[in-house]
Amino acid sequence: MLVVPLLKKQDFEQKDAHRNAIAVILPISVISAIIYIYRGSVKISDAFPYMITGLLGAFLGTKILEKISPKILKAVFSGFMIYAGIRLLFK
Repeated sequence: MLVVPLLKKQDFEQKDAHRNAIAVILPISVISAIIYIYRGSVKISDAFPYMITGLLGAFLGTKILEKISPKILKAVFSGFMIYAGIRLLFK
């Protein structure tokens, strides 16, 4: 949630900020998954459904990102950040 706003402050365009955020998140997620699986905290069989839906979501997200206007992208991302912040407050 912090990468996109930080990249925007560095004068990245809206779509470029999202692309770079995804590029940062992917290797971190893969490394984290490997560590959790190696330590035995997560079984591959338990994580498999999430890996499939995560990859499908990433693929669809990149296709949608190409077609969506920066203004709509900004509005959707802002709405998601507000929703996530409110949700964190009430947990």
